[in-house]
Amino acid sequence: MNFRFAVISDPHIAISQTIRNIPNRFHLVEVSIPALELVLKHIEQLDLDFLLLPGDLTQDGEPENHHWLRQRLEALPFPVYVVPGNHDVPTPFPTASSIGLKDFPNYYSPFGYYNPQQLYYTCEVLPGIQLIGLNSNLFDGEGKQLGCLDEEQLIWLEKTLSEVKEQFVIVMIHHNVIEHLPGQSDHVLGRRYMLDNAPMVLQLLEKYGVKLIFTGHLHIQDIAYHQGIYEITTGSLVSYPHPYRIIDINYQRQKQQEVKVKSYRVNSVPGWENLPEMSRQWLSDRSYPFMMKLLTTPPLNLSVEEADPLTPKLRNFWADMAAGDGLFDFPEFPPLVRRYFHQFSAVNREGKPHLIDNQTTLVI
Repeated sequence: MNFRFAVISDPHIAISQTIRNIPNRFHLVEVSIPALELVLKHIEQLDLDFLLLPGDLTQDGEPENHHWLRQRLEALPFPVYVVPGNHDVPTPFPTASSIGLKDFPNYYSPFGYYNPQQLYYTCEVLPGIQLIGLNSNLFDGEGKQLGCLDEEQLIWLEKTLSEVKEQFVIVMIHHNVIEHLPGQSDHVLGRRYMLDNAPMVLQLLEKYGVKLIFTGHLHIQDIAYHQGIYEITTGSLVSYPHPYRIIDINYQRQKQQEVKVKSYRVNSVPGWENLPEMSRQWLSDRSYPFMMKLLTTPPLNLSVEEADPLTPKLRNFWADMAAGDGLFDFPEFPPLVRRYFHQFSAVNREGKPHLIDNQTTLVI
């Protein structure tokens, strides 16, 4: 059986009256609706079996934006499945400007949430194909938002995995479960994109033979691998390079599966006719604080005086990371710093280019 689906991640939908002018904001919510409309127009022509949206559906959880998106998704000719991102449920309880965590299933009941009392779900999307949608948003006793699966969800996950172990299982979750950046789990800038209890979740997925995870959150195009599991994270529709993916799977029970990944980009919307160039410049213009923090925190720990002259060379570093398949070498940098940034390159264990982040075929 062959089946096809699309992945659109982190669209950060913002209708015009909700857009706020936040200094140094990295993502262009101004293009969220026209970009989404262009993508939906394209994928409606592709005979899809379903669409996945792994979180950050809205700018910051505004009821108006959730309502707009629900109505738009309901008009599509194929099933849609979503999970909440950190921006969708920024507070545990509703406020004047955002929905609360427990409100999310009520907005998206047609898109996986058949049980309005539960923030995670499973469903057979096609015969023999099981989707598990997880909630990676948790709040501690002080109301701080965490990326974590609580104990109740972990128990449910193991029970569910044991019940569907004969199926081909696809997992969708907002936070990263496998590292997509060197030392991501331990770095001050990277760990907030990781699931806090990722090792525990990975152990469960390995135990029950899950091979494929779809995530968002990090706003980069990247495919990571760990112990037989591939995690495909898709960049944000409102950040350079404005990507989305089409996945084709040749499913044969009790055999290896062929997963074809093809990525597309939104290149123009009204008012942003050269969108990639403009959004790349947008990221570059806001790169200085981010790059200074990367240079002056562990593991590099450079002084401000050492770091400052290096930042102009790194203006486009994150944009190149976001595009996927980046190859990085800064020969003018001190050897330690040069080696550090080389780690971010899309290379295999032999140090040769391994360009799989955008277009590839995986055998799982």
